Amino acid sequence: MTKIVILTGAGISAESGLGTFRDVDGLWTRYDLNDVATPEGFARNPALVMEFYNARRRNAAEAAPNPVHLALARLEAALPPGAVRIVTQNVDDLHERAGSRAVWHMHGQLARARCAACGADWAAPPVMRAEDPCPACGAPATRPDIVWFGEMPYYMDEIWEALRSADLFVAIGTSGNVYPAAAFVQDASRAGAETLELNLEPSETVSDFDRVRHGPASGIVPVWVEECLNELTRG
Repeated sequence: MTKIVILTGAGISAESGLGTFRDVDGLWTRYDLNDVATPEGFARNPALVMEFYNARRRNAAEAAPNPVHLALARLEAALPPGAVRIVTQNVDDLHERAGSRAVWHMHGQLARARCAACGADWAAPPVMRAEDPCPACGAPATRPDIVWFGEMPYYMDEIWEALRSADLFVAIGTSGNVYPAAAFVQDASRAGAETLELNLEPSETVSDFDRVRHGPASGIVPVWVEECLNELTRG
């Protein structure tokens, strides 16, 4: 069975109208990342951090999956269980809403809350406050279930294992300058996988890929999925 590992980044969420912290304007630019995307910022001003993520949660809930999300869900549905694994840097749930099930959110999820005291996690309400009690231990230690700068991404052991057993690694809509995700192509390549970049423009790691296609993800990804399915069907 062919195994495909797909890394998705902010570029595909941007095509659903969700901004990134590299945008020239938008939600991120009204905040200092040190204040809203670090453990230290949360310790200094938890109310500000909650305000920021409550706004991002609202934005994500109003967004809709785009052709990229739908095409990847179609690929997963057409292949045997376990053939496709999506590793996403995005914290929205657009992959799942498009129909994908094999998704690892390495940077956490806007739709989840976590207890800073006991580590329990649960579905986040529309509006969160830092003093909200944890449903597991009761501590007033609620925080977004988001991996901030300086924290370890989720699923790293599982991701490295998937990369080492992949036949194909595909990076979609990611800049290639945020680690550890930027190193995934090198690890997959060393393990013998073919590598493909699908991106609006060349990433920082473009030279590490065997093949590249550049252009809007909503255009090139559905075409690639169609080609992939045709090739696998012929095989």
